[in-house]
Amino acid sequence: MKGKTLSAQRRRKLILSVVLAVICVIYVLPMVTVVLNSFKLNTFVKTDTFALPTGESFAGWSNFIKGMTFGNYPFWKSVFYSFFITIVSTGLILLCTSMAAWYIARVDSLVCRIVYYLCVFSMVVPFQMVMFTLSKTADTLKLNTPWTIPIIYLGFGAGLAIFMFVGFVKSIPLEIEEAAAIDGCGPLRTYFSVVFPMLKPTMISVGILEIMWVWNDYLLPYLVLDNTKYKTIPIHIQYLKGSYGTVDLGATMALILLSILPVIIFYLLCQKHIIKGVAAGAVKG
Repeated sequence: MKGKTLSAQRRRKLILSVVLAVICVIYVLPMVTVVLNSFKLNTFVKTDTFALPTGESFAGWSNFIKGMTFGNYPFWKSVFYSFFITIVSTGLILLCTSMAAWYIARVDSLVCRIVYYLCVFSMVVPFQMVMFTLSKTADTLKLNTPWTIPIIYLGFGAGLAIFMFVGFVKSIPLEIEEAAAIDGCGPLRTYFSVVFPMLKPTMISVGILEIMWVWNDYLLPYLVLDNTKYKTIPIHIQYLKGSYGTVDLGATMALILLSILPVIIFYLLCQKHIIKGVAAGAVKG
């Protein structure tokens, strides 16, 4: 009887492993397709999409060079704007939302609870519901430049960040902050000297998620920024069009590969922190 039970368990594990392997292949296939086609000539990208590059179809680095030198808008400017918007937006989200979450978690009032539930509710509101109003508001308030768009990202990123930070702050013993207050620490000093270092696991987790979101975002910069002056990498890729609207798919795939490589490397290096941060933020809520 015991042998049959072990055999059934092994069979279930084998089936589960096969199913998960198939799911992994499905998820990885688009990435593999991008890598393969970034080294093919444009004609073969359309006809032999899933084939390996051969001597006839291999384009070398020409697709990368063509993509970075296409048009009158320098690719390095798009890289700069993407890095600037991503870094500033993420830093602003981490600082402001962690402080707000600490206050919400420690001050048990009706106003704090309302603010918290509004932030949680904002996570389920589709961006498409507010994008046209947002575009008009951004123009009116002069938030339509790379230097001011992080304020908009702060508003959209606050929901998830506050939700995770509040859950983690509630797991921190209040006695630690009371001891700091007895030693003469004010609210700001207590936060930066005591609370902030303890928020590291969730801080890293939220930072990784926000970086991946802002870096890959296309719709918000496209609606808010003046695309004749400012282009992020996703917008730059969108404008890889020749005469009569033709698109060089080889160059497009090459730039897509360049754009996703930094965030993939960053994610692989920090993925363990995501699991730790999510688990830490889910202890209490």
